[in-house]
Amino acid sequence: MTLTLGFRKLLQTVHITFAVGWLGAVAGFLSLAIAGLTSQDAQMVNAAYRAMEWITRFVIVPSSILTLLIGPLLALGTPWGLFQYYWVLAKLIINIVSTFILLEHTQPISHLSHVAAVGALSSAERSQQLEMMDASGAAILALLAAITLAVYKPLGLTPYGRRKQRESHQVS
Repeated sequence: MTLTLGFRKLLQTVHITFAVGWLGAVAGFLSLAIAGLTSQDAQMVNAAYRAMEWITRFVIVPSSILTLLIGPLLALGTPWGLFQYYWVLAKLIINIVSTFILLEHTQPISHLSHVAAVGALSSAERSQQLEMMDASGAAILALLAAITLAVYKPLGLTPYGRRKQRESHQVS
């Protein structure tokens, strides 16, 4: 499947917008997680965890899912292919794993938001608070790795990609 140049550029624009938006939203989430963990002001803690839930629900999750859907479609419509280059495959794996981990963390985020709303955060939630910081820090690193792969395109062809390249050369 080959995409027209105009449609490919549109998909690239949407894909990059949501991928970079995902990164930015996670950075904002991390700053709120730090504020929620370190602040002694109950209103600040409540606001931080409520905002984290909203950012997750309405920005981070949709951005990750759209990136996960558009990326493979874009790869299939370009000469890079989806399984021909290691860097494309690595980006796909990073996206799948990051989205899965994100979806696993939506429940604890929601829990912290609801507990903070009633002002009942206790030492029992401390591990979840720390987990939110750790997970968002790890997500930033993973997303930066995916962006770096997209820019530098390292690693070379997969065995499938080498076979497809040989077949292409034989035909021409």
